[in-house]
Amino acid sequence: MGYESKVQVIQRGNKNRQFYVMCPAPLAEALELEKGERIEWVVIDRCTLEIRRLEAQRRAGRRGRDA
Repeated sequence: MGYESKVQVIQRGNKNRQFYVMCPAPLAEALELEKGERIEWVVIDRCTLEIRRLEAQRRAGRRGRDA
């Protein structure tokens, strides 16, 4: 099942633009995302974007303690 999102843009002045992509709550929950978690966006090609956790090893150690 896929989740659709829209890209939002905020324009500040003539040059500064910020793009926002919202992550739907069911997807964030399935990925066990947490507030403040750091991720990295990797462009595979024009149609494929990969998201990687920057602290994956530390997070894996916590998983066993939460259960």
